[in-house]
This record gives sequence, structure tokens and C-alpha cells, in this order.
Amino acid sequence: MKVAAYCRVSTETDDQLNSLENQKIFFNDYINRNPGWELSKIYVDEGITGTSIKKRFAFLHMLRDAQSHEFELVLTKEISRFARNTLDSIYYTRMLKNLGIGIIFLNDNINTLDKDAELRLTILASIAQEESRKTSDRVKWGQKRSMERGVVFGTNMLGYDLRNGKLYINEGEAETVRLIFNKFVKEKKGTHVIARELSEAGIPTASGKNKWYGAVILKILKNEKYCGDLIQKKTYTPDYLDHEKKYNHGEEDLITIYNHHEPIIERELFCQAQAELKQRLLLPGEKKKYTNRYCFSGLINCGICGHSYVSRSKKLKDQGVYRYWRCYEAVQRGKQHTDSNGNIKGCNNSTITEEDLKFILKDLIQKLNIDKEELLSNVYRIFKKTVNEDYKSTEPKQIQEKLQKNILKKQYLIDLYLSNEITETDYNVLKQKYETTISQLRRELEKRIQKDKDTNQITSEVKKKKVLDDIRQILFPVINGLEWNDIFYHNILDKINIYRIEDTENSDVTYAEVYLKGIHNSFTYQINKSNSSFQSRGRYRRTGTYGNR
Repeated sequence: MKVAAYCRVSTETDDQLNSLENQKIFFNDYINRNPGWELSKIYVDEGITGTSIKKRFAFLHMLRDAQSHEFELVLTKEISRFARNTLDSIYYTRMLKNLGIGIIFLNDNINTLDKDAELRLTILASIAQEESRKTSDRVKWGQKRSMERGVVFGTNMLGYDLRNGKLYINEGEAETVRLIFNKFVKEKKGTHVIARELSEAGIPTASGKNKWYGAVILKILKNEKYCGDLIQKKTYTPDYLDHEKKYNHGEEDLITIYNHHEPIIERELFCQAQAELKQRLLLPGEKKKYTNRYCFSGLINCGICGHSYVSRSKKLKDQGVYRYWRCYEAVQRGKQHTDSNGNIKGCNNSTITEEDLKFILKDLIQKLNIDKEELLSNVYRIFKKTVNEDYKSTEPKQIQEKLQKNILKKQYLIDLYLSNEITETDYNVLKQKYETTISQLRRELEKRIQKDKDTNQITSEVKKKKVLDDIRQILFPVINGLEWNDIFYHNILDKINIYRIEDTENSDVTYAEVYLKGIHNSFTYQINKSNSSFQSRGRYRRTGTYGNR
């Protein structure tokens, strides 16, 4: 009979790895002492948790070999070595049993081919799973206490070396960090431009590579560690069985320590960078460089190269702002040219001013053959529903959720104390903290409920009516194309395609092909760039209505 063995250790410490070697020796001897048994293979997972099989590659290899009938019996030390997840234990023992393969858990004295094996296995697997939960809770508790003391968890980062839970400045890399902040804040360069310049200069990344990306620059600019602060628990593990980390969006409290370590960037410069990021409204990870900050963001396309148009701006002498839109390919690589490898780069499409775009849309709305009064009524109904919802107080519900969260924390604290997983001192300190918070929230909830009862309903109705009347007055000129409103036009606009056509008589003729949501036809406007007067309506010629291209 061919016999396989499976062994696993959950950490890579010397003691655990020595234990692993001992397990392998034991299985070899155990199989050799049984006449008729032949060792097929010993499957070994090192430094892998037993609560999930996703990353247990040796375990998965064993299952594939079982389906090929490479062996008829599996030996393992105990249930906790095989799986600490009850469902996994039952599922995979059944799967192997259906293949005619039994598993012997030596320390637990269970052979899965026995009649009562599954009942005994379920009980012992449940105990192993509960032990995993307690271990996970203890580890989380210990990590949180360490974080509160200022111990840094993680790995090295650009500009800092992490040793024994402390951050030390790496001066060589720190210069790169300072360069990035200066380029972004003082030179007003975008993250993609900075990434390109660093790559071209041959400056290495934290991993030693020469290729930089805008997302990496953005992550550096947002990292509070560079100004000396430390924020931890940005991610958390909600399920101890699968160990998958998730971003912490308020599910658990962040641990923040100000002035924790020596900064690379002055706090003033770091704050300026955050203000600049907020102003540009960049997306997390900067998957798109430009966002819906502006009415036309993501809605203007280049009819020549297919890239999106992006917003650019210049300050005027009178302190005003001249805003225009340009093809992203032209922004990144300039006018169309052929590089050293023979590839065509850049774009020659026209730049179009935001004032041009606004005039086109207002003109189109004015001339559009639709029932403006019906449109006004539909939009008004949407606003009315929103206003009615806004006047419903949500504060009591939010306070109730906070209260319930703290009550559960207190109950969990009691469980930890009764199972001797925290000291009496820690228990008393945290118990007092939670009880104080619970009392404050209960008083706040009572006051809020009473305030809502005392609110004069008639006054609220009068306020709502006034708000809705004001909204109607604002909407009328917008819907009739007399005034501009970013939100309205952003929501009715589907896209605008920009084309530049060479002409012998006029070398700079631009066409804007406009598509509105819910309308099949497109509307094309010709923009004569030779006229520099932004206010002159003569600059625009509506060339007609066409079907979709």
C-alpha cells in the first residue's frame, strides 16, 4: 500500500522548523515499521497557517496527487496540522474518502475510514478551530498594544529603514522623497510627470528598479510617515479563517501617534501637498489622472488619437484663471512626432477653451426642441425628494450605532478577561473607557431624540417650501440655456468628440461633436480659432445635426 504523509508548521522560527524536520523523520520511520506500506511522498507546508488552504501549496499538491491515485492512505500528526477550519476538515476528508483514500490522525487516534470517524473528527476539528480563533484574538490584542506603544509594523519604505519596530532615515532615499514633494508642491508638476522625470533620470525606486509610476508617487505624497506621524491599522483582517486583509473604512479604530519619529519632510510642506492633492481631487491609486472635479471631466474625447481630454489652467495678470482642455497624449508627449524606435507619439489635435464648451452646450440647450417645462418639473421632483430626505434627522440612528458598537466592545472585553487573555489592569482601564463612552452616548441620544420631538413641524415645512421655491428659480434659467450650472450639464452630457481638420483656407478649424444622454442624434459645432474674442458668438457655427458616427 502506498502511503503519503502531510505535515505543516505555521511559522518559520527555528524551533518550528526543527519540529518539521522531526515530523518528517518520524513519518519515514513509522511507515518503514509497517510491513506492506510503501512511502509515496511527504508533503510539507512551511510557515503557513492552517485556517485556510488557499496558500498551502503542498496540501493542494497532495489533493491533486490523490485524484491521480498516487497513494491509498495519508498520515498526519493531528487534526490541527491538517486543517483548523472545521468545514475544510470535513470537506477534504470526505473528498479523499470518496476516492478510496483514508486519513489517519495519529495523535487523535482517528482513521477516517472508521464508521464513527466523522463525528469524532467534527468535534475535534471544532475545538481546533476555536483554538485558532483564540490565538488570532491574542495576536491582534498584542499587536494593538504594541502599536499603541509606538512599535511600527510593516516593511522598509522609500526613505526609511525599519529595524526592530523603529524607523530610521535612509539619507540616500530621503533625497528622492524630498525631490518628489518639491516637484509636486513647488513646481506644480503632476504625479505622472514626476514619475516620467524620475524614470528618465535613472533614479531607483524603493525596490531598486528604474521605472516609476504615478500611483507610486501619489502613495508617497499621501504617506504621513514622511512628516514624522504614524497611523496604523489602515487595514484589518475581519475573518481569522481566510486571513484576507481589507482596507479599514471605520470598521476599527486607527492608531495615530503624532511626532513619532524623525521626519524627512517639514510638516508645512507636507500639509501643502495634502492641500494640493485635495484641490486636484486625485483618485486613490490615481488610476485616472483627472476626475469629476470639473463638469467635462472624462466626457471629452480626442477624435484623432482616441485619448481623453484633460483640464489645464493658467493664471492671468488680473488674477483670473484661463481654463482650457487638451488631449492627454499631447499633454504627455507634445505634438505628433516619431521617436527613436519609429513609434508615432504625441497628438496635433486642437486645444479647446472651457468658455467655448460652455457656450456650445448653452446654445444647444436653447435650440433643442424639447418641452423645457416638463424637464423642469422632472428635475424639480428629484430635488423635492432629496430635500424631504434631508429634513429627516439621521443623528439618532448614527448615535445608536456608535452606542451598540461600544456595548459589543465591552462585552468582548469581558470574554477576553474571563479567558485570561488580558490582565486585570488592562481590563479595568478599558472597562472604564468603554463605560464612560457608553454613558456619554446615551445622554447624547436622549437629548437628540427630545430635540427632534420639540422641533416645530410647521417651521420645517415652511423652510422646505422656501428651499424648493429657491431651487425652482435657480433651475429655470439653467434648463433654458440662459445660465451655466456644472451639475446640470455634467449629468445631461454623454460625450464630446473633438476633431481638427486641416484646411487650405483656414488651417485651424475645430469641430466639436456633442452627444446628449437620451438623444440619438449628435450635434456638430465648428469653432473658428482665428477669432481670439472669447465672447463673440460669431466664433461658432452650428454645422447641423447628424446621426451617431
